[in-house]
Amino acid sequence: MFENRTSLILILLLTFGMAGIAGEAQGPDTTIADLSWISGSWEIVDGHSRYEEHWTPAARNALLGMARNLSDGRMVFFEYLRIEAREDGIYYVAQPKGRPGTDFKLTHFDGTQAVFENPQHDFPRRITYQRGNGDRMTARIDGGPGSDKPATTFRFERMTR
Repeated sequence: MFENRTSLILILLLTFGMAGIAGEAQGPDTTIADLSWISGSWEIVDGHSRYEEHWTPAARNALLGMARNLSDGRMVFFEYLRIEAREDGIYYVAQPKGRPGTDFKLTHFDGTQAVFENPQHDFPRRITYQRGNGDRMTARIDGGPGSDKPATTFRFERMTR
């Protein structure tokens, strides 16, 4: 039926999509509720600098977030964030300094790690949230495969105040 292995692989890719062949866990069963562990207030404190992310409890179709960076008590950066369910998947939307949003589609979810990607964006192209033990969470931004730009990792602890 198939003349060669390449034809078979092409048919499988067209039938199941690249993510299905690669074993990505995100699918139609992933919901906003699955990402509810991101909810809450998170911080990174480093000397006179503080970075915070605050996420509302999960609603049926969205999490709403806000981030800010403080230096010596003065806000030097802010960003509006949301994770929302759409007809074609789940998206992370970032609005640095209140600018128009940039969409990153959820491409992988395994219960403890969520990877959102936008290969057309300049930087970052990939945003990853990793659930940690206890009151810890890690976020990472990077340029995706083959990027020469350095990744940045954020190691959050849940705020207690």
